[in-house]
Amino acid sequence: MNVSAIRAEHVYKVFGRRSQEAVKRLRAGKTREEVKPLGTAAVIDASFEVAKGETFVVMGLSGSGKSTLIRMLNGLLPPSSGRIEVDGADIAGVSAGELRQIRRKKISMVFQHFALLPHRTVLDNAAYPLEIQGVGAAERREKAAEALQLTGLAGWEDSLPSQLSGGMRQRVGLARALAADTDILLMDEAFSALDPLIRREMQDQLVELQATLGKTIVFITHDLNEAMYLGDRIAVMRAGRIVQIGTAEEILTHPADEYVTQFVADVDRSRVLTAGSLMRRPMVTIQAGAGPAVALRELRDGHASAGYVIDRRRVLQGSVYDDELLAAHRAGATTLEGLVHPDTTAVRVETPLSEMFAPAAEARLPLAVLDDGGRLVGVVPRVALLEAMAPSTSADSAVSAASPDDGESVLAGAAGTPGAGEATTTEGTSSAGGPIAVGRSGASEGGER
Repeated sequence: MNVSAIRAEHVYKVFGRRSQEAVKRLRAGKTREEVKPLGTAAVIDASFEVAKGETFVVMGLSGSGKSTLIRMLNGLLPPSSGRIEVDGADIAGVSAGELRQIRRKKISMVFQHFALLPHRTVLDNAAYPLEIQGVGAAERREKAAEALQLTGLAGWEDSLPSQLSGGMRQRVGLARALAADTDILLMDEAFSALDPLIRREMQDQLVELQATLGKTIVFITHDLNEAMYLGDRIAVMRAGRIVQIGTAEEILTHPADEYVTQFVADVDRSRVLTAGSLMRRPMVTIQAGAGPAVALRELRDGHASAGYVIDRRRVLQGSVYDDELLAAHRAGATTLEGLVHPDTTAVRVETPLSEMFAPAAEARLPLAVLDDGGRLVGVVPRVALLEAMAPSTSADSAVSAASPDDGESVLAGAAGTPGAGEATTTEGTSSAGGPIAVGRSGASEGGER
């Protein structure tokens, strides 16, 4: 059985002399304000798991309890009630010596205000965790230099923190955490003190490092755009409680309550929504072994003047158009040879909305959406891109036919038993409720592209 890197079960943290009484009342349904005479309830009934290698972002405004929560994950604060496990070990139940070993060997923390030692060089700051672990000078300097290389600070090893910019000092903090070579990184508002451009650079660098290193990261932020860019999953906190946990798309398209709805109203949707969440059913798919006559019949039945050609494995081969098919049929052609346009514009399921506008503007057909095997699983018409950018658009409209399962079911016939001269036809639905028919110009009779 796989053990989660971090597991929290019904965790409470109340500051005050009567914390246990406050916890009992909170469990009985009392609010944060109602137990205030007994103590300050910072975290209320928090439960979640963080998988190994996952970036888990805890997002909330000031006072939501997010920083208190992260400090309980490494034992800096004991929970008033509940259980927190790191690699299966209950943090609250271990001895002081065991807790120190967990902090040294398993968990590193990156703070908002860098927490660097001003009298030490960049290299010595990065090597500090290894020093307290008892690692020899030569080895720790070597590992620290490697971490500085990863974070773009090669050449600055002998500088002091005062000689660095804010962004560079934050990189030293990140390098220090990487040099410790722990499996878990706790990052508390790590980029919040940085200027916007430097902050984005650090976000990009963290994403790149995570793709290479595969650490388990718990990242605290008050910035929803940052949370949605970095997180595999996000926990939204309000007044000490976790109100929703989900992927960026789940939170954006299916907010749990009005608070989350208002929170996501101004988020940059183009960085969150992907082709997989916007795709719709392809109108017509034609087997590569079909001839012009069969292809024309399927286009006619689908009220379309163009269609997508796939092989038996549903791998996209290209697109065909009715005028060329008709000319070939009249000339006596019996195959699609020379008629399939292989340059059909396609995107991957994970392609973000922000990267789809340019190809969509030049494409003659809705963007074909492919999985990792090059199989056609859906299409994204231009109107879907515009709908997705409108905050007032309902989740159902913005992600109609959004499930990859829809694409799979649409194409299930193409992967099955049709013969070489058969085709598969599927109608999509336009915003007006009628069939989507895509013409060669790229505009559909239903008004979609």
